[in-house]
Amino acid sequence: MPAKSFGGFVPPKAPLRYRVLSKGLGASMWFWMMYRMKEDGAVVFGLRHPWDHGDHSAHNEHSDHGHSDKH
Repeated sequence: MPAKSFGGFVPPKAPLRYRVLSKGLGASMWFWMMYRMKEDGAVVFGLRHPWDHGDHSAHNEHSDHGHSDKH
């Protein structure tokens, strides 16, 4: 009997809504952590610097740093 192993204490059973809510919040935490690891994992482990973007094709449009082509 499990009740004797805890000295007679029987832990209360949480209502279904709390169990479902806790599993949903726990799953969303893990999904968020895995998403952030996918996005920033190389920076966290020092494999890449945060300022190294790799692909500069999106920034070529504004590569003149504020200088106008019109004279």
